[in-house]
Amino acid sequence: MCGIVGAVAQRNIVPVLVEGLRRLEYRGYDSCGVAILSGGGPRRARSTARVADLDDQVRETQLTGVTGIAHTRWATHGAPVTHNAHPIFSRDTVALVHNGIIENYESLREMLRGKGYEFVTQTDTEVIVHLIHSMYRGNLFQTVRDAVKQLHGAYAIGAIHKDQPHTVVGARQGSPLVVGVGEGENFLASDALALAGSTNRFAFLEEGDVVELALDGVKIFDREGMPAQHEVRTVSSYGGAVELGPYRHFMQKEIFEQPRAITDTIPQSDSFEAKLFGDSADEVFAGIDSILILACGTSYYSGLTAKYWLESIAKIPTQVEIASEYRYRESVPNPKALVVTISQSGETADTIAALKHAQSLGHKHTLAVCNVATSAMVRQTELAFLTHAGTEIGVASTKAFTTQLTALFVLAITLAKMRGFVDAKQEVAYLAQLRHLPAALNSVLALEPQIIAWSEEFARKENALFLGRGLHYPIVLEGALKLKEISYIHAEAYMAGELKHGPLALVTEAMPVVTVAPNDKLLEKLKSNMQEVRARGGELYVFADADTRIVSEDGIHVIRMPEHYGALSPILHVVPLQLLAYHTACARGTDVDKPRNLAKSVTVE
Repeated sequence: MCGIVGAVAQRNIVPVLVEGLRRLEYRGYDSCGVAILSGGGPRRARSTARVADLDDQVRETQLTGVTGIAHTRWATHGAPVTHNAHPIFSRDTVALVHNGIIENYESLREMLRGKGYEFVTQTDTEVIVHLIHSMYRGNLFQTVRDAVKQLHGAYAIGAIHKDQPHTVVGARQGSPLVVGVGEGENFLASDALALAGSTNRFAFLEEGDVVELALDGVKIFDREGMPAQHEVRTVSSYGGAVELGPYRHFMQKEIFEQPRAITDTIPQSDSFEAKLFGDSADEVFAGIDSILILACGTSYYSGLTAKYWLESIAKIPTQVEIASEYRYRESVPNPKALVVTISQSGETADTIAALKHAQSLGHKHTLAVCNVATSAMVRQTELAFLTHAGTEIGVASTKAFTTQLTALFVLAITLAKMRGFVDAKQEVAYLAQLRHLPAALNSVLALEPQIIAWSEEFARKENALFLGRGLHYPIVLEGALKLKEISYIHAEAYMAGELKHGPLALVTEAMPVVTVAPNDKLLEKLKSNMQEVRARGGELYVFADADTRIVSEDGIHVIRMPEHYGALSPILHVVPLQLLAYHTACARGTDVDKPRNLAKSVTVE
């Protein structure tokens, strides 16, 4: 979502700030800006276009300086217009950038108006910058420490003051912030990726931390007002991560990177061992009697898929909750449950909040399935399994989803083995299936030309239905979500057995119905559901396993999958749904990698 970059140096820092924003573009934004301390006060440039436009402004105005902050904004309070874009000023003295939402901004705004402050934006952020200005007594670090005590909600902020030309102050609560450590220069960012090329040494701030960046070092205090010592880690895996290469869009690139990403995620060991999830996993797994999965969006659908594996293979009761709803309802905690959180970024605000809520209820055992080793979620859970998708730029998740499924399948088999439901022979077979998966995916990717032909038909539609049964129901949910996200076609997914209980009323010749048809025990039931669609004049588009005996005929279009893949079939079947959404969006001319109104990393509630 919103992105922050800040720096204090002995060189012109504007190119570093702008490049940092460029690296954060994938998160989604609708305005951007940069502010520099120069000529006795802050100067800024802002744009509601892309970072490239901001870069042009900076060059034209010759904006330069050694201390500055920058921001990409995804609008919450106030429309995405220039005067609401960050950085936001207070009386041309303090400049501030902010990620998050301030819940008590209305009362703070009234208090500050009473002190004579004029509000020129509709943002909640403006109360922070005026509050800091009103409290400033010569020390920006101390002022920010005092000011944030009055804020309720989530925030990551970066601030500069004209009277302290070589200082940047940051603070975080409920929104990520990282410090980049350099030689004679230091940096602040919402994501370490923003600072690739400037430093590879990072300290990750904890909840309630306030940090001061100066030329000669970094000072961090915790929420209790005590000096905090955070390990400075070397992270060197960001270089070149955002290169598009020969592909038309990052989403297309990431779809085709899935065989490699899954290869990297599959454990290299010759057995499914608890230690893959952490040093204490053996003991933890032996003591659990159920699983609670917490996730949002695409990650929620990976959790729904995992429920089928965990219950059918490991025989362990599994509940899957949308994280944003879980903490707002009364639930019955089970201290013997393993709480599994799933997130690509590991910074998803709703999922982290749900994790904390579960822990507050007495859930002791937690596991993160995540793509970012240094994320807040991984640091806050007892166990972790890292997916190795690499940086995912496209807002619509693809390789993060299939690597999550891979990780969750490994969890299911590991638990099944520990619980005595998978013997040595079955373990070898499951491991062989996993290792063949990348090759099977390459065969699915070869179907792209056939899917492009379908996409030309879909591009003329405004609605679509997706049908699946059993293990593949979450996969059609994901397929419908992809089509909605990037093509803006209204799409809904249903369990095929529910068709006659309402959705069948929507079926006409104008309604394409996408069906996932694996050769499993529910195939004949699914064929009956397909006939219900045809009897009402509906047009079927079927991704069918080769041995299903479903053939193309009037009103039924079939693309044959290369092979049936048993329990791992969902990972194969989701890929053509990704390609269908992608090529339909291309045919409609939408901004595939940056769909309207959406952000990559949802760091606000």
